[in-house]
Amino acid sequence: MVNGQRVVFGLLRANELEREPSLPIGEAMRPGPSTFRPFVSIEEMARFMIEHDLESSPITTSDGRLIGLLRREDAVSVARDVGANLPAEQKGREP
Repeated sequence: MVNGQRVVFGLLRANELEREPSLPIGEAMRPGPSTFRPFVSIEEMARFMIEHDLESSPITTSDGRLIGLLRREDAVSVARDVGANLPAEQKGREP
């Protein structure tokens, strides 16, 4: 979720909606999600996403403005293509 200036202020994943479908989005989202900056290496991003079982993560500027969304599948694929030694992927831990 972003505000009018594209500053990330929350993250809404499918499992939050599935738990309580009638809950307003503002209450279902997780405030202040972890984000990456564009200068972080793809290996570091992929490793973090695997270790924390994140399917995706926002990429933001230093002032929190959304640049894009990185999918773990893409991060892991590119990191392995450039020779990164990553841990085995974990599935299903994300709350």
